[in-house]
Amino acid sequence: MTLWQAVIKRSLDLLLALLGLLLLGWLLLLCWLIASIETRSNGMFAQQRIGRFGRPFRVYKIKTMFDASSERSSITAQCQQAITRSGRLFRRLKLDELPQLWNVLWGQMSFVGPRPDVPGYADCLKGEERLILQLRPGITGPASIKYCNEEALLAAASDAKAFNDGVIWPDKVRINLAYYHHYSVWRDLGYLLATLVPSFASRLERRSPPC
Repeated sequence: MTLWQAVIKRSLDLLLALLGLLLLGWLLLLCWLIASIETRSNGMFAQQRIGRFGRPFRVYKIKTMFDASSERSSITAQCQQAITRSGRLFRRLKLDELPQLWNVLWGQMSFVGPRPDVPGYADCLKGEERLILQLRPGITGPASIKYCNEEALLAAASDAKAFNDGVIWPDKVRINLAYYHHYSVWRDLGYLLATLVPSFASRLERRSPPC
């Protein structure tokens, strides 16, 4: 990514985050209120993740699980008894991600990039793979779009952690490294469109650079 590309990417992040908070701030507050009432606790969920240059930060989401079950690892398989009624809707519409607009505004995240991992996974990156850490984590991205049904895949696996660590995570690393090497603003806009309009994702995938 050139300096000029980095400036454009950050400027778009700031513009979209501000617009998002202005236009959707009411929806974020409504989701937080519903989650707070249903879980009888603070409807905001925070978890430590690893960001750009390997620096830890706290990522924010609307709470979609009851407190007794929200103490979970990053390997999140579907657990229908733990997910709240509103949480199913929030997850399906990606409304639980709305608080991350603040993470984007503060410069901890970007709209498009690798999803931020919990501590431990960044330490497994070797050699050229560590170039991924030069990117801000994203709310969405090529790996997120490909694995939009990740929870279902993990729920179907006999060993969710082994399947994640041996299959999904290495594939995400390859995809994110390709994103690093072939970055363009137009592709970022395509990934945002594919996130909002899932039917566009298959068309975008055909045009994506090889991993």
